[in-house]
This record gives sequence, C-alpha cells and structure tokens, in this order.
Amino acid sequence: MGGTVGLTGVHKTYGRGDNRVQALDGVDVDFAAGTFTAIMGPSGSGKSTLLQCAAGLDRVDVGKILLDGTPLHTLSELRREHMGFVFQSFNLMPALTARQNIELPLRLAGRPIDPAAIDKGLAGVGLAERGEHRPAELSGSQQQRVAIARALVTRPKVIFADEPTGALDSRTAREVLALLRGVVEQHGQTVIMVTHDPVAASYSQRLVFLADGRVTGELSDPTVETVALRMAALEPGESEAKPC
Repeated sequence: MGGTVGLTGVHKTYGRGDNRVQALDGVDVDFAAGTFTAIMGPSGSGKSTLLQCAAGLDRVDVGKILLDGTPLHTLSELRREHMGFVFQSFNLMPALTARQNIELPLRLAGRPIDPAAIDKGLAGVGLAERGEHRPAELSGSQQQRVAIARALVTRPKVIFADEPTGALDSRTAREVLALLRGVVEQHGQTVIMVTHDPVAASYSQRLVFLADGRVTGELSDPTVETVALRMAALEPGESEAKPC
C-alpha cells in the first residue's frame, strides 16, 4: 500500500549573497496514497529540488515534510524501506548482475534475500531471462527496468522518479512509464515523478506545475495537449527570451 507525502511551507535556498538562489519558496502540496503524480515546470523552477526534499535526499531550510503524517526526519534509516528511487542515469553498479543490483537495497538494509522474490521482480519488469547479465550487456530500457525492480524490492510506500525516461527513446520510454503506472494501479503504491516531457506527464493521474519555486496549478488526468498548452504559458516567450 502506498504512503501519503505532504509538504507544508517548504523553503529551500542554495548559495549565499549574490549567488543565493531561492529553489523552493513556500511550497504546500500533498500527494495521496496510491496515486501517480507528475511534477513539471520550466528549467530552474525547483521541480528536482522539490523531489529531493520530499524524498529526504536534501534538507529544507524551513517547513515540514510528512510521510503518512510522520515528520520525515524522524524516520532515519527506515526511509530506505519506505522509499524507492529511480533516476535518469539508472545508477546501476556495473560490476553486478541485474539480479545482484536488485538485491542491493536488501543487502544494505541487512534483510534476507528471497531468490523467489527476486525472480518475481525480474519477471515483473520483463527481464526474467536477463538476471545474470551486467548493465553493459543490457539496453537502456532494460537497465531502467532493473532500476525500477531495485526500487520496488523493499516494497516501498513511495517511489520517487527523477526524469526516469530522459535517457530513453520514445518507445522504450513508454514501456517504462507503463511500468510505473502499473505500480500504482496493481500494487497501490505512490509514485511521484519529475519530468519535462508532456508525453511522460500524460501517464500520470495528476500533474503539478511549478514556477519560480512555487506551485502554480495542477491538472487531473492530463493529456499531451493540455500539458503542452499549460507549459507554453509557463515558459518565457520567444520575444522575451531573445533580443529583437
């Protein structure tokens, strides 16, 4: 079952003095259990910072982040069991096989390895016959599927995905997005995904927009067309971006 994630009054800055950047400026947003939410915004809007703070990978300056109503910072090492992560760069260990990469979070947590569960994880992402292959022997899509299986192996409540299809072609990107949607629909887990791609966002059930570190709106059941129209309104126009 998925978990709820809530951000209240979250501020995050980087740098000092003239180099100070306000990445998040009073963000209030909730993510319901068992839902698939995408986060979009122009470059520099704070979307990746929001994801990293919500996941506990970065600390906020001010504000609260709750997982199922519990302050995130009090969960300490238990966060590894509550959360899974999928990144654009896959982050697989090159010397390990697909199976060993999937097992890694369990080993780090000191939990027993159930070979049958790992087999099920491989089969669940369409890699039943690829368990003994190393990342260099797998395609980009297959590597990202291993990363998803690794994120799921601890049965986390929430999966955070940062541009998970950014390094994939359109066909394999759709396969990965369908897997993430299936995690929500079949297992009731919560997925929060940052993306710049309207097609990727259209796989979500809800889309949250950021601009200048603030939530500026959202869409339910987004389509490629509605996302593109909203993003066009957020992006600076050609006349603003370039001198005449």
